[in-house]
Amino acid sequence: MRVVLCRPAYVLMAVVLAAITPLCTAQAPDTFRWIDFHAQSDQDVAVWVTRALDGQKWTAIREIGVQYDAALVITTTRATPQSATNRDTFSIWSVSLSNRMLTHIADGANLRLMDWLLLNVGQGRELAALYDDCTDCQATTYFTALHYDLRQHTWAARWMQGGKAVPVWVSNAGVGVTHTQVFAVMADENGRETLGTWSHLDYGKTKTAEDAVYRYDLDPQSDVERTQLLFGRDATSMKDRLCRAQDGVPGLSRGQDSSLCLGSEKPHYERKPVTSPPANNQGQSRPPGSKQ
Repeated sequence: MRVVLCRPAYVLMAVVLAAITPLCTAQAPDTFRWIDFHAQSDQDVAVWVTRALDGQKWTAIREIGVQYDAALVITTTRATPQSATNRDTFSIWSVSLSNRMLTHIADGANLRLMDWLLLNVGQGRELAALYDDCTDCQATTYFTALHYDLRQHTWAARWMQGGKAVPVWVSNAGVGVTHTQVFAVMADENGRETLGTWSHLDYGKTKTAEDAVYRYDLDPQSDVERTQLLFGRDATSMKDRLCRAQDGVPGLSRGQDSSLCLGSEKPHYERKPVTSPPANNQGQSRPPGSKQ
């Protein structure tokens, strides 16, 4: 269990929120480690990060992960000392361990660090995360992967656009619209993991229903994020994979029990036993050629 590092004005209990505690089963890169706030050997990193965050809005440092010359830092902010802990918001930062350069990565609520994913064969695994855009609301859930960027010497998040990552679950689709969704992170034959999403919007009698099927992965050559809107056979194949999710990463799938998947199951036909006599059966009770 890790101890939070708090500002003097907010001395919080030394308990890491379960929502932010990494729930990982895959092996992290050998060059990565979470620091131990109790360990004397890690105090220099904790102090360095705290000074780098000076002037920023935060209540507590929940996690510090170190890889090479940069620290992945997760802070939480509590509105008041009396506010409920489940209403905390979070921020993710990258802190240079060489010059204290601070890079803001993302903000949100209800952060869940899930598992270390292999998004590109031959490259290091990346830390998958789910988070919401708000608390006590009809939240949208986002997916991203946190990784060390060798070119920039900083931590970064995948598929970020406009400060948000990939929306995998939308709670509010609008008045008069029925929104059905499926998503999953799945492994390809070579072990590389990708994200697939399927969104179905039913407008009733006002307009034709719409489907959007996406694949999110990394280009094997450039290691750059790709977002592909699928059509035809590619879309059909992705829908089938999403509904089966047999090769999915635990905790990174949802909607397989929805009407989309139940309705897409192919019927299984079984051969029925023949009960009527064959056409050449002339009332014989014994096979042809047998002695009468």
